[in-house]
Amino acid sequence: MKYILINFVLTIGIFGYFFVLPESNFKVQQIDTREASTVVKTVAKNLNVPWEIAWGPDNKIWIAEQQGLISRIDPLTGSKEILLKLNDVWQLRTSGLLAMALHSDMKKNPYVFLDYTIEKDNKKYSRLVRYTWQKDTLLSPKVLMEIPAALGHNGSRIVVNAGLVYWATGDALSLVDSQNPQTPNGKILRMTSDGSVPFDNPMKGNPVWAWGFRNIQGMTFSTSGQLYTSEHGDTNDDEVNLISKSRNYGWPTVQGFAESDAETSFKGLNSTVDPLKAWTPTIGPAGLDYYTSDKIPGLKNSLLLVSLKGKSLRVLKLDAEGKKILTEDIYFENKFGRIRDLCVSPAGDIYLATSNRDWNPVAGFPKPEDDRILKISNLSKSDPQNSLSSMAAGSKAETLYLQYCASCHKENGLGVKGTFPSLQNSQTVVLNPKELIKKILIGSTGPATINGITYDSVMPSFAFMKDEDLLDIITYIRSMGSSHAVPIKPELFKQVRASLNK
Repeated sequence: MKYILINFVLTIGIFGYFFVLPESNFKVQQIDTREASTVVKTVAKNLNVPWEIAWGPDNKIWIAEQQGLISRIDPLTGSKEILLKLNDVWQLRTSGLLAMALHSDMKKNPYVFLDYTIEKDNKKYSRLVRYTWQKDTLLSPKVLMEIPAALGHNGSRIVVNAGLVYWATGDALSLVDSQNPQTPNGKILRMTSDGSVPFDNPMKGNPVWAWGFRNIQGMTFSTSGQLYTSEHGDTNDDEVNLISKSRNYGWPTVQGFAESDAETSFKGLNSTVDPLKAWTPTIGPAGLDYYTSDKIPGLKNSLLLVSLKGKSLRVLKLDAEGKKILTEDIYFENKFGRIRDLCVSPAGDIYLATSNRDWNPVAGFPKPEDDRILKISNLSKSDPQNSLSSMAAGSKAETLYLQYCASCHKENGLGVKGTFPSLQNSQTVVLNPKELIKKILIGSTGPATINGITYDSVMPSFAFMKDEDLLDIITYIRSMGSSHAVPIKPELFKQVRASLNK
């Protein structure tokens, strides 16, 4: 401990203590010089799925809520002021108001860019529109671009850097558009603030800057001008990428690092770029920001990533050139539920936006005050957690189920009505083991009607996993509820996999 005397005229240091001679009374203030603990404060609550938050030029937090509301919150008082209510947003699951960005120079260009889903003639589109901030409201909408959208995989994020707009688009459930530079989906698009194509884009008259993406959920620039993204993988290989002009990032042929024969061959032919980091099991990466403040020294020159499935804040320490991720520390795992986005204030405080009232709730959430904006004023070095800490006590089969299946079918196997079917009430799970194995190995595209309820969500293939791990998962699934179906023999599993590989 050290002691500091306030209102000093003269300071004298003796044996690790500091004495300040006051002008009048002699006062002592005790200060703990040990590592400060993590400080978390709720600054806003009862929000409706805040999809994007940004620090505004007015020193307020600007918030885009999924159903179409743009507002700002005073981080000191929590008071909320509505700036705009969009009336033409089409919102279901992961569609809706999905991105918001403020111009990098709001004094000269008071522009706010939004991306949201619309419906026209029974078709879905992602609309990029520019508003002008004037007299504490958003006026004069100008549509910059409209591209095809779908029920999912619409992305997206927007960032503005050096006056140019970067728009990350999803593949809109197409397995071909990401690799076609002439289509806008599965891309990073680059344009001026009025929607025109810059002269130095890779292809004349084409906004495409980079391609080969599945479903980008976070995007940020570093102070040195390097562009980073976070992206949802399929059943494996969520990614963080460093983006370069006119480069191919591999989706759908290459997932994560090029490892299989097909991936390495495709990489050789197309010069695809490997990610800086990939996660299998997936973590559901979402908002991404770059930390450059001195307030929390240990975070400087790091990417800050929040996650949905991983329900955490992750600190990805970069090397000096920003081209490698050196370490990953995990904070707040399972503490606040799903975290959709974050922003960093000029003072170096971190603000997190939870996403517990969205379409895919997790066990124990939403809490009564969700969704919330949380202020993080410090992160203690003693707080990082192991990403599997919450699963350590379970069996191997339970751990595998939680890692690969629970984000859709939920921890209890009951799924989400109308979106993900229950495993406890499935006749296929209990009575048709061959069909269950096939579905796990090849996936399904839907729709399917089960017990009178139609499910149109896609189930991906898990064929990349080892037989023994899939058998453990299947055994765990078949033991759920009251059915307690007998385990499937390894011979049957091998037989079905062999038949599918013919």
